[in-house]
Amino acid sequence: MTASRPRSAERRADILRAAFEVIAERGYRGASLAAVAERAGLTQQGLLHHFPSKSALLVAVLEERDRWDTGGSGATGRAAWRLDLLATLVDYNAMRPGVVQTFSALLGESVTDEHPARDFSPRRYARVREDMAGLLRAEFGERLPGGLTPERAAPLLTAVLDGLQYQWLLDPEAVDMAAAFRDFLGLLGMENGK
Repeated sequence: MTASRPRSAERRADILRAAFEVIAERGYRGASLAAVAERAGLTQQGLLHHFPSKSALLVAVLEERDRWDTGGSGATGRAAWRLDLLATLVDYNAMRPGVVQTFSALLGESVTDEHPARDFSPRRYARVREDMAGLLRAEFGERLPGGLTPERAAPLLTAVLDGLQYQWLLDPEAVDMAAAFRDFLGLLGMENGK
């Protein structure tokens, strides 16, 4: 039984990688379970054994992306985030445009009422804002240099991170995502963005 668990986890990881690729190429609406199964080297029935619906697969893809970004701690970011580590994450994202594109497309699509990630995205953002407030508090205390509380500044930090990703995806020659984020850290009063 223990031998099948690692194989099952490995198969799920294969499916998630395939789903990322297919969604990046076709968008969520254009991505079919059959295409994901084929890319993962499975039958559609085999895929459904691991993910019972396209919605379940989508949420798993989004959760996996967050685990990648937080070193396994998920969207909660319970890893010991610091502002300088966020800059490192921005650098890392600049090296994987396909993952950033997939996440950004799914996030954009999720604002519609019928989208399967409609419930996931607000919960995720609530956790991210909480985590950003925590890291801002750890860096600056109860007030940032401009006078905002960490809770008031957290949505702004989150918006900068996601907004830079969209701008970079649309025009990578005009927007240096990593440099722009370090400029933002400079605005917060961190010397040289560190």
